[in-house]
Amino acid sequence: MERTSNLQHRLVQSHASGWINGLIGVLIFSGSLPATRVAVLEFDPVFLTVARATLAAILALCLLLLFKEKRPARQQLLPLAIVASGVVVGFPLLTALALQYVTSAHSIVFVGLLPLATAVFGVLRGGERPRPVFWVFSVLGSLLVVGFAISQGLTASPQGDLLMLLAILACGLGYAEGAKLSRTLGGWQVICWALVLALPVMALVTWWRAPATFANISAPAWFSLAYVSLFSMLIGFVFWYRGLAQGGIAAVGQLQLLQPFFGLTLAATLLHEHVSLGMLGVTVAVILCVAGAKRCAR
Repeated sequence: MERTSNLQHRLVQSHASGWINGLIGVLIFSGSLPATRVAVLEFDPVFLTVARATLAAILALCLLLLFKEKRPARQQLLPLAIVASGVVVGFPLLTALALQYVTSAHSIVFVGLLPLATAVFGVLRGGERPRPVFWVFSVLGSLLVVGFAISQGLTASPQGDLLMLLAILACGLGYAEGAKLSRTLGGWQVICWALVLALPVMALVTWWRAPATFANISAPAWFSLAYVSLFSMLIGFVFWYRGLAQGGIAAVGQLQLLQPFFGLTLAATLLHEHVSLGMLGVTVAVILCVAGAKRCAR
């Protein structure tokens, strides 16, 4: 009986830690799209994507060497490649391209689709089985997001909206695969090894796509590049993958619905972008759906 009680206590503690780590990750990620929006005004989107990955990978390699981490097993290389393709290349590149057509405030609302995408890939790749009511709330929240995009006029920026949808799919796959792998490899080790795996290609493309001169790049653009390289590409994932592994991919993944609130606040205060009542209304409605989904996730 005592042994069972101790096990239950440890499970509760792990679940609580998962939500705390997940929330820290979401707070860090909330600055990603506004920072990318600032950076892409002066940096080529492809260069921005590979440069942020290269800088983060160099730091990740230093951490792995410093702590003398053991190399991943052969069977872990494919999952690491999936993580790298989703969160190191796919999501950063697709969002950088999308932000040439839409504002960061508009793109942030698409983050409302991330919990559903993460949960779906959590079932497909992580073996999780949320209750049926969970999917009702998740799908309803996603429909609200898609409905908002349509109401804003998809014909005005079909490229931007399509790129954001593809980015969400890539990110959801990378989140779920990384969370599954972190159970055996470790949270920060997953993103570090994924970055290092992509480093040779990222470094080569960085050199190839580098502008002829950096003289005209402003301080805000450099700061934004530093933020997405250090925080969005590395530090945020340390907390996020650990949180997903501790609290469950589908459940903790719902915290991503708080990201639009934080992101819209940054877009309005730092970038002075217009945040409409429609954006806020959709965000509130989607978060209510997430609250319902959280109660129904196993």
